Amino acid sequence: MTELVVRTLPSPSGVQGPGPDTYKGWLFKWTNYLKGYQRRWFVLSNGLLSYYRTQAEMAHTCRGTITLATVHIEIGDTYHFVLTSGGRSYHLKAYSEGECQRWVSALQQAKANATQMMPHSDDSGDEGPLAQPDRALIQGALKTLASKLEDLSTCNELIGKHGAALQRSLSELEDLRTPTDGADKLKTVNERATLFRITSNAMINACQDFADLAEAHSRRWQRALQYEREQRHHLEDTIEQLAKQHNNLERAWREAPSTHNKGVERTPEGESSEENEDIEFFDAMEDSPAFITVPADDHSQHRHLSSNKSVTSGSLSSNWSQDDNDNSGNYLRRGRRCRIPDKPNYSLNLWSIMKNCIGKELSKIPMPVNFNEPLSMLQRLTEDLEYSELLDRAARCESSLEQMCLVAAFSVSSYSTTIHRTGKPFNPLLGETYELDRVDEYGYRSICEQISHHPPAAAHHVVSQRGWTLWQEITIDSKFRGKYISIMPLGNIHLKFHASGNHYVWSKVTSTVHNIIVGKLWIDQSGDIIIVNHRSKDTCHLKFSPYSYFSRDVPRKVTGVVTDGESSAHYILSGTWDDKMESAKIIESSHGCGGSEGKQKTVYQTLPPKLLWKKYPLPENAENMHFFSSLALTLNEPEDGVAPTDSRLRPDQRLMEAGLWDEANAEKQRLEECQRLERRKREAQATLALEEGKEAESYQPMWFEKRTDTETGQSSYLYRGGYWEAKDRQDWSQCPAIF
Repeated sequence: MTELVVRTLPSPSGVQGPGPDTYKGWLFKWTNYLKGYQRRWFVLSNGLLSYYRTQAEMAHTCRGTITLATVHIEIGDTYHFVLTSGGRSYHLKAYSEGECQRWVSALQQAKANATQMMPHSDDSGDEGPLAQPDRALIQGALKTLASKLEDLSTCNELIGKHGAALQRSLSELEDLRTPTDGADKLKTVNERATLFRITSNAMINACQDFADLAEAHSRRWQRALQYEREQRHHLEDTIEQLAKQHNNLERAWREAPSTHNKGVERTPEGESSEENEDIEFFDAMEDSPAFITVPADDHSQHRHLSSNKSVTSGSLSSNWSQDDNDNSGNYLRRGRRCRIPDKPNYSLNLWSIMKNCIGKELSKIPMPVNFNEPLSMLQRLTEDLEYSELLDRAARCESSLEQMCLVAAFSVSSYSTTIHRTGKPFNPLLGETYELDRVDEYGYRSICEQISHHPPAAAHHVVSQRGWTLWQEITIDSKFRGKYISIMPLGNIHLKFHASGNHYVWSKVTSTVHNIIVGKLWIDQSGDIIIVNHRSKDTCHLKFSPYSYFSRDVPRKVTGVVTDGESSAHYILSGTWDDKMESAKIIESSHGCGGSEGKQKTVYQTLPPKLLWKKYPLPENAENMHFFSSLALTLNEPEDGVAPTDSRLRPDQRLMEAGLWDEANAEKQRLEECQRLERRKREAQATLALEEGKEAESYQPMWFEKRTDTETGQSSYLYRGGYWEAKDRQDWSQCPAIF
């Protein structure tokens, strides 16, 4: 149901209009979406109750309308009355009892007048509730109407023909010079006038037939439309009720998980539950049997049951151990900000926006900034570098397998910041850029550019003085599925170490935002990541296990195995994508007992696990700052000398960060409209070029160009150079004015 709470101003707000069925006035309309009570201009006229933001809007924009002909008016207490129409109830309030009575009287009178004006028919088909109209009946009515339109067209042609002939005859009659010719001409005029009158009468009759037929069918179609509206409202209410019930079941299960799990705990075949209390179960991957971790009697070793794909523990050489870099501290900052303004406490109703967008791409759904976070997608890509010290450590590794373990930990660490981040990043404008220069602190500098708007795609390039280069081209494919949103990054991430020449390639997993309809939003990551070293052919297969209510696994679990070019396993990886990753060096393997589905398992004996990566704690007051990490807090910090297309200069994003969400929404609409105009200009230029026989020029990014990688054979947008040189010269003359 839609709840509409209205208050009138203390001063007399009801103004009688010029007609007996017109009533106008300023009222306050309550919304449960963003802004609470809002001043609106209400107009009751011709059986409709409409409201506008201002009186000037009456000429072009109506914010809402209630049809009073079929409305039910119920008077409540304390200046309260309810209008029910089409399956929806509108709760209205006036400022005083007198004002309430005036509005109710005006509404009742308007309803009575509207009811009297409704056409009535003795056709039994119009009595009582109308069933869903029959397709054949509608097609027959349309065919009849089309026939009547043809009759009207024929009559119109005849009227034109006979009218022209009559006009000629009258002209000839005026030109007569001798009276003897007048009798013949007058006879001709009378004949043509008679034909014109007959044709005109036929036209009038055909018009009357068409109007009667249209009126007879319009009542049926209006009732059919009303029926469909009520069915839609009923379906929406049913979905919301089901969602609430589902949310209550989730909450009940989370409050007492042990009670609900008694009947679903699983015991391996041939073993009792008492003997396996400490066994850790790993979900099986597609075409890949599960890992099972079993503690060994010897405290210095662990056994891992597997059929060749994922688990835990690790021992690594001294040059890549955790002692080289302490992960326990916050992200280091040198004079950079450590907080942003607190997020305003606005109530949100995401379902009210998303319910009409099921099946659409997320980037094509118009969203207010209230569902965003004050960072762009380019800044979110750059945020993957929060744990860049993992790559610094990997660059010092002599063993490519040990290096692979650290690269795998880096690929997992990029998801650690998403656990509480349910806000949508700003979709960058075409040509928007973002730079992050951290050479002094961490030895790297990064540049991103939005290279396509639909589908949204970005290119990213990072070079580090500590021995590595990373680049990626990511296209975001997202779908709204009703209760959840799936975000699927398409494209590959490339990482190359300068000293060894090892070239690693991997892709991202699917992110899912749950509880869109009702309940608390939460994010899950699921899928597989396969990291390949194209130089040595080493491989790491990581599995992100999807969350399950009844699973005994640790939530957000990640497991993996590192193999060499000959498919021999050397390291077992495990952990969670929101906390830490560990590795265990395999020292022996043997064939174990048969697993489920008849697949033989392999027992891996490993050294004790060692920590690869641990998530930094969030800054103080992070819950009021969009749950930003220490790095994220600095990403939108203003800096001098950046390109005029940099995300830091985007006005709607800057206003949102400052807590001015109304101004940010207005600015966001302005920027999006400007971008649409630019797109239409490019399309018009391309069409003109094709008409002239020329080749249409496609959009070309400023700092990236499409090239084919010689090692992988893949074609993608790579950094062409020139950005940092332009920054040194402060020459941005080639940059477009996108803000």
